[in-house]
Amino acid sequence: MSYKYRSLSINKISVIGAGQIGPDIALHFAKTLASYEVSVVVLDISPEALEKAKAKAHKKIQKGVETGAFKPEQAEKMKAALLFSNDYEYVRGSQIVVEAATEDERIKDIIFRQVETLTEDSCIYLSNSSHMQPEVIFRNIANKSRCLVAHYFFPAEINPVVEIVPGKDTDALLTRLLLGFYESIGKIPVMVKSSYGYAVDPIFEGICQTAILCLEKGWGNEKEIDAAAVKALGLGVGPFTALNLTGGNPITAHGLDEMGKALMPWFHTPAALQEKCNNKEPWKTAQRGEVVVLPPEKEEILVKEFKGAFFALATYILDLGIVDINDLNMGCEMSLVIRPPFGYMNELGIGAAYDLVHEFCSRHTGFKFPAVLEKAKSENGWKLKDIVTTKVDDVLLLTLRRPKVLNALSQVVLSQLKNELELAEKDDSIKAAVITGFGTKAFVSGADLNMLAALKTPDEGYNTSRSFHAILNYVENYPKPVVCALNGFAFGGGNELAMACTARISKKSLPVLACQPEVNLGFIAGAGGTQRLPRIVGVAKAAEILRTGRPVSGKEAMEIGLINREALGDLIDDAIAFAGEIASGKTVILPIPKLPVVSIEMPMPLDIGHLSKKTDAILVKAIYGGAAMTLDAGLDLEARMFGECLQTEDMKIGLENFKTNGPKVKANFIHK
Repeated sequence: MSYKYRSLSINKISVIGAGQIGPDIALHFAKTLASYEVSVVVLDISPEALEKAKAKAHKKIQKGVETGAFKPEQAEKMKAALLFSNDYEYVRGSQIVVEAATEDERIKDIIFRQVETLTEDSCIYLSNSSHMQPEVIFRNIANKSRCLVAHYFFPAEINPVVEIVPGKDTDALLTRLLLGFYESIGKIPVMVKSSYGYAVDPIFEGICQTAILCLEKGWGNEKEIDAAAVKALGLGVGPFTALNLTGGNPITAHGLDEMGKALMPWFHTPAALQEKCNNKEPWKTAQRGEVVVLPPEKEEILVKEFKGAFFALATYILDLGIVDINDLNMGCEMSLVIRPPFGYMNELGIGAAYDLVHEFCSRHTGFKFPAVLEKAKSENGWKLKDIVTTKVDDVLLLTLRRPKVLNALSQVVLSQLKNELELAEKDDSIKAAVITGFGTKAFVSGADLNMLAALKTPDEGYNTSRSFHAILNYVENYPKPVVCALNGFAFGGGNELAMACTARISKKSLPVLACQPEVNLGFIAGAGGTQRLPRIVGVAKAAEILRTGRPVSGKEAMEIGLINREALGDLIDDAIAFAGEIASGKTVILPIPKLPVVSIEMPMPLDIGHLSKKTDAILVKAIYGGAAMTLDAGLDLEARMFGECLQTEDMKIGLENFKTNGPKVKANFIHK
């Protein structure tokens, strides 16, 4: 057995280096690939390091069992998949080798030259370097087309981001293959051109440098500066704490000096950092639960400095031209647990961000004002997208990419989708479109609940619902076929978007494919669910699904006609082929009926358990009243019924319960 992704067939992966990050990289491979009987070998010349790595990995697996993250049988498979050895012969037969050794080009060179003698020419070589360019790491490898950097972030088994950095000789097809492979195993790959430090580390290490410079200037102590950085940038932990947690003082000191040579003279190792490295000392940071009180005058100075540094660093990286703005915005947020820099600048106002960077650059010799920021100011902000567009022959592939919220829909995202479709409508070379979601878990997890929670009046609810209808009606009536490729579950607005498409195809055998869970939160579907679902699967079946909020599996979705196909091979390949069949007329898909589907039909008796009887009564009006109307009239009815939910106590209770307790705790509805 092996794990297959497109042309990759993997049964063995070797990770070289049992230090800080190698075992965590191996653990992630074991977590995602052990069920496919893929072996994961961890190699190191130090038996002591291997013993520590094994103990560390097994401890994390056991903790996962205790927290419910892993089932006991899964944990045993993960342990069985992991092999720890100092014998390089175990590299033989590997399809991928990941080097995670010390940040030393001589050591990396020795490792890969040895690996080259033990592996087939098709084996892929990845270095987890955090700074060095692939041209340097792989300079002595004969076949450089299979070599590139895969830069993980701490902790590697949890942090989703991996920077994919090809060298000048790396096969472009292999790079695209690896981007898809990493997405298929639950990571968020970010493509970066070869540059010292890549895209994210210069930002992180630049923030650390800023913190240390503030310390040297006497603007605060480590605890105060950490607290100010967290407040200014939305960090999970402050820079000094991050350096302690990752053991990052030596590598940051080395990286800053090298970036000063390779990138710009502002980067350098502050004296205080060098002293910590020489003495092997951690920074004096706050203990767990300790509250740090910042005097207002210190807070104002420090917050301003960190914002200026963050915006300057992010725009400097964009100026280098090594990464897409949307990738960098998302990559920073997800890897560093920080506010997305370009979205943050838009939120503050591009003029305010411009002034902060200008002041920062004027205070810091060697930091040239980034040219891209001048352009952004002239255009009134950054043009950001949550949709990745790719043209495959004559089909446009649209990928909804909001991994932090599992691709949840907002009016902004739907507007972006409509804009992309409008452009494609005018392009005669595009015959069809495919809409899918990023990642492996969710197509779309639902609508943005913060948006819903902000609604206060029935009119606001009605108008919001109708604005969603307008875009989904556009998708439904699009003059070219639109196929929805369900890469994971489609909840709420996700299922409503899918139903507006010409046809739907899903990954095979999904245990949970679709759900309209709104009733669990005390309101009804408001983006067409109460009208399109009855017209697709029948009124009785739709009513039962909508009123109970229960999930529908892929198998059931096929049986009731909610989806048209399950993918036999790769989902996107099959979806693109399906779209082509429809566009050519080879396959005919009947449109959703626009006329009434029933004259009068009484709602069937149904046990809705703890769910709100008040919400259910509103939902019944929408379902059965709408089924007796045209689709357009039914959608207007749905919007009015959605607005009516805002007058109920139960919608407030449901949203507050979800916000406080999450989806697993039932709301205590009062049926009012």
